[in-house]
Amino acid sequence: MLTGRGPLLSIDVGTRSVETDRIDGVLSRYVGGRGVGTKLAYDRLPFNVDPLGPDNALLFSAGPLQTARTSFTGRLNCTAVSPLSNGLVSSNAGGFLSQPFANTGYGALEVTGESDQLLAVHVTDKGVSFEDVPELAGATVPEVTAHIADRRGFDDDEAASHVACVGPAGENEVRFAAIVTSGGRVFGRGGLGAVMGSKNIKCLTFDGDAAPSIDVPDVAGEIHAAAAESDHVMKRQGTAGLTGFANEIEALPTRYFSELSFEGIDGISGERVAEKKYKRGTCSSCAFACKLPTRDDESGLETEGPEFETVMAFGSNVGVDDIVDVMGANERCDALGLDTIECGAAVAAYLASEDAFGDADLVHDLVEKIASREGVGDLLAEGVARCHDDLGVPDWSMKGVAFPAHDGRRLNGQGLAYATSNRGADHLYGSMYVYEYPMVDQERALEPAGLEGKVDHLVRTENKKAVLDSAILCKFSRTTVESGQLPALLATTDEALQRLGERIVTLERDFNARRGFDRDDDDDLPYDLEGLESALDTYYRRRGWNPDGTVPPDRLAELEP
Repeated sequence: MLTGRGPLLSIDVGTRSVETDRIDGVLSRYVGGRGVGTKLAYDRLPFNVDPLGPDNALLFSAGPLQTARTSFTGRLNCTAVSPLSNGLVSSNAGGFLSQPFANTGYGALEVTGESDQLLAVHVTDKGVSFEDVPELAGATVPEVTAHIADRRGFDDDEAASHVACVGPAGENEVRFAAIVTSGGRVFGRGGLGAVMGSKNIKCLTFDGDAAPSIDVPDVAGEIHAAAAESDHVMKRQGTAGLTGFANEIEALPTRYFSELSFEGIDGISGERVAEKKYKRGTCSSCAFACKLPTRDDESGLETEGPEFETVMAFGSNVGVDDIVDVMGANERCDALGLDTIECGAAVAAYLASEDAFGDADLVHDLVEKIASREGVGDLLAEGVARCHDDLGVPDWSMKGVAFPAHDGRRLNGQGLAYATSNRGADHLYGSMYVYEYPMVDQERALEPAGLEGKVDHLVRTENKKAVLDSAILCKFSRTTVESGQLPALLATTDEALQRLGERIVTLERDFNARRGFDRDDDDDLPYDLEGLESALDTYYRRRGWNPDGTVPPDRLAELEP
């Protein structure tokens, strides 16, 4: 099997010490990306670690495809214990950071400790340097990028591709703060920016000329050509192209999840996003070019996107029907370093408590207050799961993580996927919505209603997503990469990839179980889903887990290759 290469670089920012370790065995069994990040976290972190304490680690990891220079490979993984869910979370970001990271020659990076000064950490193939940056206290993401550009002699775009940083939200340990790279690409869900902020790190930079050479199968060229030739709607509207359809079938959360369709859909549809797109946007080496640099000529506002989840979060779910207002919220979140899904849910919860849906100015003000933890923003910065009681509104979260779009009340298999996800309410963990809208050919489609016959499909899909996150290959590759091409791309078999995915998902589950998670956390949807109890029983049996959703002592050993 094709696997990542390079040692683990460990940095303790408290002592400013650096070590390297060989991780060949981990790479051979877990490939890279999320798999390697999960295994390193499992082996190296205390199971009772404080997510915002110095012993928690940010684990960045590339995969074998980050040096392939083919479409869908411009991504990098980050893993840590989440201050939002209190469990293990892995997130991967697109953009252009993966190549500078690979050029350092390291297969993975571990950052622990807590600096006594606000710090920039510079990682190259020649070593690590530490720069005190007190002048960047409170700086936005664009301001951090400009600082690095000035210090390193880059232009702003070049600097952005080498930087992973936090805005004020990360410094203030907002529980859903993001790590931002390439201007507006984020390690978003789970609060990884808060973990970075708790270590007093403002930014990490990567550079070098030591990327490992990997022989990539010829199928990579076929995939790259297909990506270039595709005329997919995502090239024009990004994921926002799904907005109107989700609304039509009543799967679009509206007004803090109290409704499932939005009468103002025409003002925030994919067509409105496409009208604001002014140039092509892409990630490193990708010919699919589905990104959305957008601009409103009247106001001068520029941002990237918004994508579908952001359109829901700052459009329908807050009752706002103007795409420019949604763009404004998106731009603020990117600059301040906030996950748009979680931030939008917290804002929507406040609007519900005040009966203030549709007030775009208030929405923008709340985003600013959350990032600075000012006034009510300090409460909202804790996330929906922690603030809903104080606001007197329902808890629309799962395992501490706020729900995205693709509503499980309409798409029942996706509802099951939210229940079983080790990351909480994360639509990309199981991605059952793809088959239930459907976004695939009819022969692969599933009826949205009911759970009958869906467990095996969910298990295979969760396993495949874990593999994609380890390779690392963009999930949007599903529109181009044919089913038989993924095993060929990784020089292995589908059976071996399913076993790899099973191993990763089970390792995550056991880590979280050791932190107190069990079936009660899976069986905690904020709505009734007929057949959930039976589906969970079947799911646990299919995975070889205990009836309470925990992992038997010998199960991990059984899954080792």
